[in-house]
Amino acid sequence: MNELTGTEGTAGDGFTRAAETLAAMRREIARAVVGQQDTVDHLLIALVAAGHVLIEGVPGLGKTLLVKALARTFGGRFARIQFTPDLMPSDVTGHALYDLRTQEFKIRKGPVFTHLLLADEINRAPAKTQSALLEAMQEQQVSIEGQPFRLEKPFLVLATQNPIEQEGTYPLPEAQLDRFLLKILIDYPTIEDERALLRQVTEQRVGDALLVDDLATLVSPQDITGLQAMAARVRVDDAVHAYAVDLVRATRQWGGIRIGAGPRGGIALVRAARARALIDGRDFVIPDDIKAVALPALRHRIGLSPEIDMEGLDADAVLRNVIASVQAPRN
Repeated sequence: MNELTGTEGTAGDGFTRAAETLAAMRREIARAVVGQQDTVDHLLIALVAAGHVLIEGVPGLGKTLLVKALARTFGGRFARIQFTPDLMPSDVTGHALYDLRTQEFKIRKGPVFTHLLLADEINRAPAKTQSALLEAMQEQQVSIEGQPFRLEKPFLVLATQNPIEQEGTYPLPEAQLDRFLLKILIDYPTIEDERALLRQVTEQRVGDALLVDDLATLVSPQDITGLQAMAARVRVDDAVHAYAVDLVRATRQWGGIRIGAGPRGGIALVRAARARALIDGRDFVIPDDIKAVALPALRHRIGLSPEIDMEGLDADAVLRNVIASVQAPRN
């Protein structure tokens, strides 16, 4: 019997065990990552929904530590790429290397062959390198010298970008932004969390690094793919489907939104909502699940008009008005 997915016993038992497992992963991550609970929850949603994440925040807020801690909890491989203007596609995917001893070409796989790939400051790489990563995100495979190679599941790209420094960056094209299931905004910690962080980093430690070596590995990568399969079986009522579509279509007709969300926006809402339901131990989605994931699922899929920018409003402020205007199903 699979204790995580509950292939024997009732389906409800399986969903309960899945929720308990994910709660344990959240607690374990919290041992290394101080605060940022919303960010951790959204990362778990993305992991369960098998979706990639764009993380935006100023440097020094623990993005690398967060991804390392997440990988540690399920024994996943972790790789980090620092994106720079001179980064080549082969630096991401790998390349063919001629072996003088055997006189034949051998494939040297790049850092993309991992479970969690942290693409740090992704908008600093040129479009050609970004497109190589796009293939990995969309197709779950990469091409090296014309030969396709499948990526091992689970595979998630967690890309970061700095919202302040724009000099020397290459803005992500709309097609690539749309491939990210969620866009997460990481803000400065609260005063209580910052004090706790200060104590944790400086107390009997040399240097300023926070480590994940003491975190427990709770599940395996195969267990994560099992959770993803369970999330795909979470029931979504027709009324909830309609609600997700209504939200997305409302962004296309809203004053101040220059570009509304496309069909992938509705798909992202449902995928993320199913994952949130599983984290709560439910086998069905409720409208509140859709509302809870609407901002991270849609904020990177809309473009604001210049007038809205001049008023100092951001995508979240506009989307909150859109969400408030769309009637949610009551039953």
